[in-house]
Amino acid sequence: MLKSLPILLALIYGLVLYHFSAWRTRRELKAQSKLLTDKRLTSEIDRLAHTLNFKEISVFVYEIDPINGLAAPDGKIYITRGLYEKFLNGDFTASEIASVVAHELGHVALNHSRRRMIDFSGQNALRAALGMVLARFLPGIGVWVANGLMTLLVARLSRSDEYEADEYAAALLTKAGIGVEPQISLLRKLDEAARLSRRTPPAWLMSHPKTAQRIEALEKLRAKWRLQIASSKRDDNRD
Repeated sequence: MLKSLPILLALIYGLVLYHFSAWRTRRELKAQSKLLTDKRLTSEIDRLAHTLNFKEISVFVYEIDPINGLAAPDGKIYITRGLYEKFLNGDFTASEIASVVAHELGHVALNHSRRRMIDFSGQNALRAALGMVLARFLPGIGVWVANGLMTLLVARLSRSDEYEADEYAAALLTKAGIGVEPQISLLRKLDEAARLSRRTPPAWLMSHPKTAQRIEALEKLRAKWRLQIASSKRDDNRD
């Protein structure tokens, strides 16, 4: 019992840290966010809501600079001030912002927020707990091993979830009459901006699969649906 006590304490510490960090993040989102009321954007978002048979989809502007979208664990959708400013400056279209919202809706619908504890503080808590456990068995390098394992785990889960959210968004945007093109054009713009700046890529690209691979997957989906629509029309004509 005494031998396992440090491991138990590490796990309890990680759990407490996660709940505290999640509470702090929720508080910051509430304090630093306001409802998006720009009709140029809400009209596009309303198309998504109508397609999903929702009365409305409330999107909040999170007052931070990084270009990002967020699906919070409680299901609320946020876009950052940095992303919204890109729209106001004419860099992004309303349809491209709607594609971000559709992507984040995918995370909510597919339960990624709960499954992955999308809140970054949860990942930090798990990393801290794992580090404490491994440090007992691997003195001096346990923390480094924990960081490496968590990085690999989060990256793998993130890549899978991002592809799934992309596919969900593509289907939703297509049904809403917006199409897949805004998803693809937004990804290309963000990727080009990252290359030109030679700095850290926009936050919405970080921990995601490579942009070229995401675009390729979306183009394959678009081609598949076009074939299905064409086939359906041919069948209708025969009837």
